[in-house]
Amino acid sequence: MFKNTKSATMTESNSFDTNAIDRIAEGSIFEGNITSPQGIRIDGTVRGSIKCDGKIVVGKNGVVEGEIECTQADIEGTLKSTIKVEDLLELKSTSSLYGEIITGRLSIEAGATFTGNSNMGGVVKGFNKEEKETTEKAEEKTA
Repeated sequence: MFKNTKSATMTESNSFDTNAIDRIAEGSIFEGNITSPQGIRIDGTVRGSIKCDGKIVVGKNGVVEGEIECTQADIEGTLKSTIKVEDLLELKSTSSLYGEIITGRLSIEAGATFTGNSNMGGVVKGFNKEEKETTEKAEEKTA
């Protein structure tokens, strides 16, 4: 009664390379939020948040206005946002960043512009408010 009408070429065209990089081309303006399981290269303008499980590269003419969360990032263009990078954030000599940086590691080349706050390094896991208060009280008694 029902036939499989999909041809072999249709099935092949629906498959994709999971190692490919998503790209916003120069001259393009994207307004909205982006979520990607792979890397993203931005040479145009993005107005919105970006969440990526891979590496984000913002080219020399790229502009991002919104929050960014990713594993690694190379910035050559302009960011007006908060950027959270799990591993390494590299600000190249042509980059301008206005906002907050939260990263595991940070590399800033001579000539890069950064205006804002930065927080670099690991976060102590399992260190909750009660443990902190107990530690502070113990330090007060010994001091």
